Amino acid sequence: MLRLNLSTEPRWLDLGHGVRLLVAPLTTAVMLAARSDPAIVAATADAGGDSAQSNDDLARIVAKAVAKITVKDWEGVGDDDGNALPLTPEGIDALLELWPIFEAFQSNYIAGALILDAEKNA
Repeated sequence: MLRLNLSTEPRWLDLGHGVRLLVAPLTTAVMLAARSDPAIVAATADAGGDSAQSNDDLARIVAKAVAKITVKDWEGVGDDDGNALPLTPEGIDALLELWPIFEAFQSNYIAGALILDAEKNA
């Protein structure tokens, strides 16, 4: 049985390293909006060549586009002096360039929303 969570409320997502993101639910509307992001359109138009590299690049670009739509706030992100940074699109891009943060976002938010957990939804 598929268990639907119909909540439209944002929730905190722990990415490790003291970083948390307040994210809206990942819906079909969000994914469709992200697909219209100019960076995704350009990446899919240029998808020739090394497919493994293209897939990795596309995953990074999609994660950034989704994050820019769904992230409403963050905690644990600061400058070199430890001062909290405001949430900005450029900040989201920089944050997702950090491998452990990208991996946590990809596996705990994007993949979690796209793949049904067999144990929970069987």
